[in-house]
Amino acid sequence: MKFNLKLLVRNFSFVLILGMMVSGCDGDSSESEYGSDNDWEQIKKRGRIVAITGYNAYSYFIYRGQTMGFEYELLKRFADDHELDYELKAIRGGLESMFVKLNEGEGDVITFNLTITNSRKKDVQFTQHFDFTKQVLVQKRPDNWRKMRMDDITASLLRNPILMDGKTVHVRKNSAYVTRLQNLSDEIGGIINIVEADSNLSTENLIEMVANGEIEFTVADENIANLYQDYYQDLDVETSVSLPQKTGWAVRKSSHLFLEKLNLWIKEFRKSTDYYIIYNKYFKNRNSFSKRKKSDYLVTAGGNISPYDDLIKELAITIGWDWRLLASQVYQESMFDPDAQSWVGAKGLMQLMPATAEIYGVVNPADPIQNLKGGVKYIQFLDRYWEDEIADAEERIKFILASFNIGPGHIVDARNLAIKYESNPNLWFGNVENYLLKKSNEKYYDDEVVKHGFARGRETVKYVREVMERFEHYKQLTELARQVKSNEAKIDIKSSKK
Repeated sequence: MKFNLKLLVRNFSFVLILGMMVSGCDGDSSESEYGSDNDWEQIKKRGRIVAITGYNAYSYFIYRGQTMGFEYELLKRFADDHELDYELKAIRGGLESMFVKLNEGEGDVITFNLTITNSRKKDVQFTQHFDFTKQVLVQKRPDNWRKMRMDDITASLLRNPILMDGKTVHVRKNSAYVTRLQNLSDEIGGIINIVEADSNLSTENLIEMVANGEIEFTVADENIANLYQDYYQDLDVETSVSLPQKTGWAVRKSSHLFLEKLNLWIKEFRKSTDYYIIYNKYFKNRNSFSKRKKSDYLVTAGGNISPYDDLIKELAITIGWDWRLLASQVYQESMFDPDAQSWVGAKGLMQLMPATAEIYGVVNPADPIQNLKGGVKYIQFLDRYWEDEIADAEERIKFILASFNIGPGHIVDARNLAIKYESNPNLWFGNVENYLLKKSNEKYYDDEVVKHGFARGRETVKYVREVMERFEHYKQLTELARQVKSNEAKIDIKSSKK
């Protein structure tokens, strides 16, 4: 019996396409529209995980110039362990916006303190849980509670959920708290007046409104409520309104391979000491949380990055840089410590070497104004140095940063090597940076096109990447802080009885 191979292949292809069409018309439509089993392969190919997250003082924020947060640190660990870059997109507009953006393909994963519920499982897949929490009622103690006996304080508060009948509770829009209060209302055989807040208001905003006496009650996850109870000591968060619930991250329903990778990593990482150090840092160390909340340099509250923002903004104009880029470089150099001194003798905010300081008139390197001005003058010199070679101003910034760190001579060598080995000498990432790294190898630092010898380029490559990465965080979070501040006076609580 003879087989017509071409006909067999054609018929098989037709059946396969037909099967895909039929399967695409059935079940969850988000699978065919927004993702596929290839999500993990797509992430690896692009070399970067894109995460959707929230903007608060424990998940993702900037404090005294440093990017921090529970979700930020965990995502960074996962990405590093899988040799990937990462990007966080902090959004406003509530949890519903996060789920919509995920399923529209604007991110690969939601990295946030999400309660795992069956209703949410209709739209997303959840990872292995990170923790357990429960929902608690947030209420204010009596004004004179410090002079009262504990029994009298307790008697003045709602300790039994049955007593919530007839009470008005403001909660975050489309949150798991809404569903829980609806069920609780039914369980107690009463009516809880559930008010879903404006979508611009977070749970943290509502907790602050209870503390300020603007609303009477809200509901929050216990781990978050405990943080704020230590900051606002007038608050009480002892009344549970739910059983313990799991919290985790979310991916599209079609992201099976990516979910598998996340789950394997979470399962192992949760066993590590590092996980508990990170968790305790953000959810158990209440003193640190209160200190951050009171600081002018938490970029979810004061909106400032450092004590030198005004000076940095003024000087950034003279070099045509975004001030947040210059701030990122200053943090990289000294963490905004004007008394910082390196083992090689570099001093001050911009870590100027003595010879450089002398050239640019810096008499006292510990003086923030002198030091910053001297550093900016050196940046101006480097900009002129590279202007004819690197025409693109944005790309030139990376060469300036690298030169600031290691000196322009080594960067010239790396460009010459890039030219010799047919790489692009005018692009830093993936091109010139690779040849700077090779300058620690005898084959390359002894090459005839190299004039400045051996260089340990790893530190400089890391320097440029970290400055540029932090700059992106600074841009995103300062813009969100600005939006929040400008909208604070405009937000009204919109009531809708449930």
